[in-house]
Amino acid sequence: MAGWDDVARTCLALPGAAEGSSRGHRQWQVRARGFVWERPLGKKDAAELGDAAPTGPVLAAYVPDDGAKQALISAEPHVYFTTSHFDGYPIVLCRLDELDQQSLVELATEAWACRAPRRLVAEHPPPG
Repeated sequence: MAGWDDVARTCLALPGAAEGSSRGHRQWQVRARGFVWERPLGKKDAAELGDAAPTGPVLAAYVPDDGAKQALISAEPHVYFTTSHFDGYPIVLCRLDELDQQSLVELATEAWACRAPRRLVAEHPPPG
């Protein structure tokens, strides 16, 4: 399953991507706009999720819209989830240690396409 080095390698392979940090956590950006980041759960998140709260690393990523977010969560609830903090935002959380390499590439590429300037996406359209 995926780890932070896999995330970095995958994200940095995307055009215009760079790694930075926010609040002491790793973040990947395209033209200064975050698209994937490390998102540890806070106390409120953990309390809200209860026994379903992951104990491993959590990755956050932009998705095109709420429909895409709900589709991921419905299809693979053991991998993807959300908390009330992200209600109304096209962002999904995932259990990094449950994410396979192909899913990581798809998620990161889609997140990049959501946040990259239109011209950059047009010059480097995601596969598929």
